[in-house]
Amino acid sequence: MKIEILVAAHKKFPMPDKKGYLPVLVGAAKNYEPGIEYQRDDEGENISAKNPNYNELTAVYWAWKNLKDVDAIGLVHYRRLFFDSKPYNLDNVISIKKVENLLSKYDVILPKKRNYYIETNYSHYIHAHHKEPLDKTREVIKNKFPQYLNKYDEVMKRRKAHMFNMFIMKRDAFDSYCDFIFGVLRNLEDKIDVSGYSVQEARAYGYISELLMDVWLETNSYKYTEVAWGQIGSKHLVKKAISFINRKYGIGKKQTHF
Repeated sequence: MKIEILVAAHKKFPMPDKKGYLPVLVGAAKNYEPGIEYQRDDEGENISAKNPNYNELTAVYWAWKNLKDVDAIGLVHYRRLFFDSKPYNLDNVISIKKVENLLSKYDVILPKKRNYYIETNYSHYIHAHHKEPLDKTREVIKNKFPQYLNKYDEVMKRRKAHMFNMFIMKRDAFDSYCDFIFGVLRNLEDKIDVSGYSVQEARAYGYISELLMDVWLETNSYKYTEVAWGQIGSKHLVKKAISFINRKYGIGKKQTHF
């Protein structure tokens, strides 16, 4: 199999030195930092200029439209990757040989689910981000993609989800995923206005897409497996925990910036 695992990055950073990994400079249309020799996401058919709103999905869109002779496509991040074993460092990132073996049995490879324990996927999202984009997403699905609505409602009520926009998929699954994700987000753009949002909250389309992974996956009954993932460098777990509690109870709740 010809496999390309995109490594999304917005700056120069140490990259896996293994076959099948393709560093991609996301937001390249507006990123003018010299000396970065990664594949740019503003070549060919692309939505690179939307990176401030779509996050790493601009790399996914570039691959969808421009990598035509590839059997499987994946996405990881420059600090968050799939691993074969610990310690989590660039020497132990998942090998293409292992990916080939897994894809001989499954359609999709995903990170282990994130568990929110005391919150549903829906409540966690609206405690961390503006509520309108997620509610408007349901409207879009109901009106334009009704076959996904039951699963959408089910996923929102759960306390676990496959997050982070990390995956490796066979080509047919990847094309199906992109059709759904970019179809929903394209329609969502007509429903919300993020121009008054803070820089972080303007990334709404990227955040929303994370919650759509399981909606797409389970509606289409693709066979998947989970593998270990990890982050290179500090995760600031204590800081994140405090931030989560503050958001849940409305302490320092995010504000719209005008």
